[in-house]
Amino acid sequence: MATYEVNPDAVDHARALIGKRQYVLDSEWGDVQPRAAAENAYLERHSWEEYAAWHLGLTEGANDGTKARYAFGYGDLRRVHRSGLIACVYRAAEWRHKAVERAAYDLLQHLDATAGIC
Repeated sequence: MATYEVNPDAVDHARALIGKRQYVLDSEWGDVQPRAAAENAYLERHSWEEYAAWHLGLTEGANDGTKARYAFGYGDLRRVHRSGLIACVYRAAEWRHKAVERAAYDLLQHLDATAGIC
């Protein structure tokens, strides 16, 4: 099983987007998460560092500048999705990636507080 470390740049990016209210509260993550074609199109116009900022996890042992390096996407490459953060929490918890789970949970709490969800 792959192991992951938290991507601190992604946590900072998500916090900044939440602070700018660049988020979606109600969405079906399975419908809005970026597919391979959307990711490839994004990479044609953006750097790997920008792409990485949309992923809370870094796959240990995978090379930078490859899609295999980045895991636990939380947004649609424009906005944070609450459902994306929930998916990250769930998936990380399911596979016992505690650091990623905590980072996603903390971002979810921050989003909820910012949006006035008590």
